Amino acid sequence: MARIVSFIATALAWLVISFAPAQAKVTISISCSSLGVELELCQEGANEWAKQTGNAVKLVATPPDAQERLALYQQLLAAGSADIDVFQIDVVWPGTLATHFIDLKQYIPAEELKDHFTTLLTNDTVDGKLVAAPFFVDAGLLYYRKDLLDKHGLKPPRDWAELTQTAKAVLDAERSSNGKLQGFVWQGRAYEGLTCNSIEWVASFGGGSIVETDGKISINNPQAAAAITLAKGWIGTISPEGVLNYAEEDARGVFQSGNAVFMRNWPYAWALANAPDSPVKGKVGIALLPQGSGSGARHAAALGGQDLAVSKYSANPKEAADLVRYLTSAEEQKRRAIKGSFNPTRKSLYGDQELLSALPFLKDFEAVLESAVARPSTVTGAKYNRVSSEYVRAVHNTLTGKGTAEENLANLEKALERVSRGGRW
Repeated sequence: MARIVSFIATALAWLVISFAPAQAKVTISISCSSLGVELELCQEGANEWAKQTGNAVKLVATPPDAQERLALYQQLLAAGSADIDVFQIDVVWPGTLATHFIDLKQYIPAEELKDHFTTLLTNDTVDGKLVAAPFFVDAGLLYYRKDLLDKHGLKPPRDWAELTQTAKAVLDAERSSNGKLQGFVWQGRAYEGLTCNSIEWVASFGGGSIVETDGKISINNPQAAAAITLAKGWIGTISPEGVLNYAEEDARGVFQSGNAVFMRNWPYAWALANAPDSPVKGKVGIALLPQGSGSGARHAAALGGQDLAVSKYSANPKEAADLVRYLTSAEEQKRRAIKGSFNPTRKSLYGDQELLSALPFLKDFEAVLESAVARPSTVTGAKYNRVSSEYVRAVHNTLTGKGTAEENLANLEKALERVSRGGRW
C-alpha cells in the first residue's frame, strides 16, 4: 500500500481539495478528471451535496490521460484500498473494473434510473449489476472557424476529402497573415484518444469497429486501411507534425488560440471556446464529423462519456452512493451542461429550453448519438485495454511512417487473435 501511495504522490501529483462542514458526519472521497473544467464542476457539485447532507467531501484530481488514470485505479482497487469511495470512470471501463464496484440499484430508485438513455444503463450493467451510473455522454464533434469559412465562401465539409480540400484552401489564403495557422488538429498521441479518433475514420469508411459484437476481429480490411492512410496524409500538410503528440487539451489550445481551421474534440470544448476570454468566442461552429468514401460511407462519432462508481472497499457505501445519485441527478446534470457543456445522460433534459438556449448544438446531439460508434469494450470485456493498446500501436505506427496501413492492420489482426485466443473473448 505504501508503494501505491508513493506512486500517487510523486508520479501523478494528485491534487486534493476538501470541503468539510462543522461536525461532518462522514467524509467521502471522490476522484474527478482534471480535463478542462471537469475538476471545478465536480468540486462545486460535491461541495453542494456536502452542504445539503452535513457530510464532508475530499476531491482527488486524477490525470486527464485515460490510460494513466486506469492504471492508477487498477493499482488502488487491486490493493483493496479504501482511499477513494467514488470513482469517475470512462464508459469503456465497467467491464474491466466491475468486480470492485457495488450494485447501485440497491441505492438509486428504479424510477430515477429510467430517465437515463437505455444504451448507457446497458453499458454500465455487468452480470445484472449496475456497477456505475451515467455522469455525462460524449461523442466526437467537428469544430470549425465559421468566420474563416464564411470569409472564403466555404461550407462545413460533408466528407473527409472535402475537409482536406477546405483546410488547404483556407491555409493557402490565410498563412501570409497567420503563419501559425493549421488546417486540422485532433488527438494523435498513442493513447485512448487516438483509438476514438481513428475508430471514427474507420467506421466512416465502412471499415467496422475493430471487433464486432459477435467477437469477430474485423479491422484488417481495405476500408480501414484507406481511412488510416488518408489520415497519414494530413500529417505535415493540414495537420502539424506535433499532432502525433496531441491529446484533447493540446488540440483545444491550438484551436482556441485562433490557430486552427478545424478541430476534432468532445463537447466540453464548446463552453471553453466561447468563454469571455476566448480569442475565438462567437467564431466557432459545430458539425457532424465528415463521412468517408465508398459504399459503406457514413458519419461516425466515437461514443464516449463518463460514469460514477462506488468502490466495494468504501467504508461508507450508502453515503457514497447518495453522492453519486446527487451528481447524476437531472438538476446537477443541467448545471454542468450549461456551465461546462457536458451533455446530459437524462432524456428529460433534451427538451429543456434553458439548456437548448445555452447549448444550441444540443438539439442535434441525439442525431450525433445515433451515428455514434462504440468501442468494442463490451464484447472484449476485461481484455479491452489490451485490444485498444494493440490497435493504437498499429494506427500510430502507420501515422509515423512505420509500415503501411495494410501491413500494420495485418499484424494487428494476428495480435488480436492471440489476445482473444482465436476469437474466444
